[in-house]
Amino acid sequence: MPGGVAGPLNFPAPFRGSQEPSPLRAAEVRTWLARVASECQCCKHGWDKERPEPQCCAAGKCCQTLLSRRMVQSIHAVLRNALQNAVREELIVRNVAQLVQVPTPSYDTGKGLSVADARLLLRESAEDRLHALYVLALVLGMRRGELLGLRWDALDLDRETLAVERALQRVGGELRLVKPKTLASVRTVPLPPIVVKALTEHRERQAQERAAAGMEWKEHGLIFTSRIGTPLEPDNLRRSWYPLRKRLGLEIRFHDLRHSAVSLLLDLGVPPHIVRQIVGHSDIGVTMKVYAHASLDEQRKALRKLGDSLS
Repeated sequence: MPGGVAGPLNFPAPFRGSQEPSPLRAAEVRTWLARVASECQCCKHGWDKERPEPQCCAAGKCCQTLLSRRMVQSIHAVLRNALQNAVREELIVRNVAQLVQVPTPSYDTGKGLSVADARLLLRESAEDRLHALYVLALVLGMRRGELLGLRWDALDLDRETLAVERALQRVGGELRLVKPKTLASVRTVPLPPIVVKALTEHRERQAQERAAAGMEWKEHGLIFTSRIGTPLEPDNLRRSWYPLRKRLGLEIRFHDLRHSAVSLLLDLGVPPHIVRQIVGHSDIGVTMKVYAHASLDEQRKALRKLGDSLS
């Protein structure tokens, strides 16, 4: 399917489908990964056949729908782990996939909100049925899928903690709760009063919606749902976010609320390793890259001070 899904993996021939695989070389893995990265997924899977009007191979022009760097990195990881298992089972002598490097994903950090804009957003969304979702996104820096996958049983209001253990994603045409993207994404975070208040009010709002829906309500135990209790389609979040963004005159993506949380926390002097734990970054380098991109105002102030001292 479009959107970066690789489909079935055709592993390098020396390691595919034989009881006694011939030795696999790093060069073969490197060549195979390069081919995977350069293949147009539309041409490979015949997506043009399902379109009302051809846009790619059927129209005689390749659209170059390539896999993302993150997907290629994941494919490399699958092969590397498979070969490592083979080494442990003494099926092969060494794991040549470990000798192959793939380009690391580039992170589009977008724009972050200032404290004033963040405060305005929360005030403007106060009457929105998803107000608590915006609070969690801005304060805890949660990803969209993590927010939509939150369950009430993950919330402990007595201890004021929230366990982030699942994410809601569309898999094979169905909405499913899946494990978060990295091990670091699974985390338990303490809740400040602003979040506790928003979730408490949201629970009351949901109880009212449950009563209004009556027999139509479909209980899934989720914190953020449709008006009849079903999982909230990730793309449908735009119906709330786009009008809110437009009213505020903001040109940011929903994901930039996560980046805003990182920048605002670091601006307050919170140590980077604590920020990393709160937002669930796999690497502290990602945390600092987001901040370096979003803190141009702080850089400007610092350079102005230096300029003033030298003038």
